[in-house]
Amino acid sequence: MLIKPGQINTFLLFKLPSAYFTGVRLKSISETSCVTTAKHRWINQNPFKSMFWAVQGMAAELSTGALVMSNIKESGKSISMLVANNKATFTKKARGRITFTSNDGDLIKQAIETTLATGEGQTCWMKSEGRDTQDDVVSKFEFEWTVKLKKSKPKS
Repeated sequence: MLIKPGQINTFLLFKLPSAYFTGVRLKSISETSCVTTAKHRWINQNPFKSMFWAVQGMAAELSTGALVMSNIKESGKSISMLVANNKATFTKKARGRITFTSNDGDLIKQAIETTLATGEGQTCWMKSEGRDTQDDVVSKFEFEWTVKLKKSKPKS
């Protein structure tokens, strides 16, 4: 049972309003890939007349994080998720609508399956690439996600 884009976009509004109000949106998600977008606007610009790097980071993180969330939901288990590290490379000014794509759903699925089988926390590096409307790469992000089983609290 996959998460739907509307569910994530509503989640952004209430839990990550900075992403929502700067225009970050989830456009599509499947078992293996996720696509998010952000459009260069006044509210998310930098002094160089392009999209601020942090907005690109939020959109890129969402393209990987939604895959993590979807796989956790599909497992039916209580699993925590957290970004431990990230890397970014910027190759061109981000103007117009930027589309971020992650195709690493299989990687996080394997990490979650290993966590469930062993009870040990796992890490997984996931990539997201941002492209403009001319299909030029404007930025590349990598996020190291950690997943681990949540400990059940004793009943009082």
